[in-house]
Amino acid sequence: MSGDGGRVHTGARHRPQTPATPSPREHQYVGGSEAIRQWRTRFGRPLTFAEKVLVNHLHPDTSCEFDRGRSYVDVVPDRVALQDALAQIVALQFMTAGLDEVVVPTTVHCDHLIRARTGVDADLPAALGANAEVYDFLRSVCTKYGIGFWEPGSGIIHQVVLENYASPGGMMIGTDSHTPNAGGLAMIAIGVGGGDAIDVMTGSPFNLRWPRLIGVHLTGALSGWSSAKDVILRVAELLTTRGGPGAIVE
Repeated sequence: MSGDGGRVHTGARHRPQTPATPSPREHQYVGGSEAIRQWRTRFGRPLTFAEKVLVNHLHPDTSCEFDRGRSYVDVVPDRVALQDALAQIVALQFMTAGLDEVVVPTTVHCDHLIRARTGVDADLPAALGANAEVYDFLRSVCTKYGIGFWEPGSGIIHQVVLENYASPGGMMIGTDSHTPNAGGLAMIAIGVGGGDAIDVMTGSPFNLRWPRLIGVHLTGALSGWSSAKDVILRVAELLTTRGGPGAIVE
């Protein structure tokens, strides 16, 4: 994958090597679930969309009080995404779990080991040569444990995830700081470390601090030269770097 202006060649070798099994929870709008009705009664008020997604993914044994920004809960994500640099140690540790396949649908995306220098025609072959052993290892692990494998050159992980796996009302974790990009399709997507990814891949819940909620009420209309990104940048300017951590902006 090249830098700015680079192209991604399409073709069979850039499709997932192994099938990326969809989660049965994906592509289901969360509005009418029994869990939401129960928690709406417990909270004694309507829920925001973010809260609907959260309660719809709570682990069945969750029973703590929900204090925003303070209490911790266990949730059950629908999907895990791994980038190739960190996927190596994640795969090695998963192999010690004694499982025949991953419990939660998982994909590996080979993009981080490609160095963007001159363009796809030179950069991709260079990466294939330098990292052949890594790619062969990840490909074989994905085949063995039912993990979707996106070959080098398939695209940047967070864009591939957005276009192929993001779904309204879903929840996923990924070992990439850009994982929240999938939130653009009305899901909760969280960037994590390898240990959290392994836990979820083996069927363990993901421990999450109950997030703060920052509501943004938009009125009026965008001017001719404005875009949604301008709104986002303005919100980021107001919040500063200290205002967003541990929160969902809705």
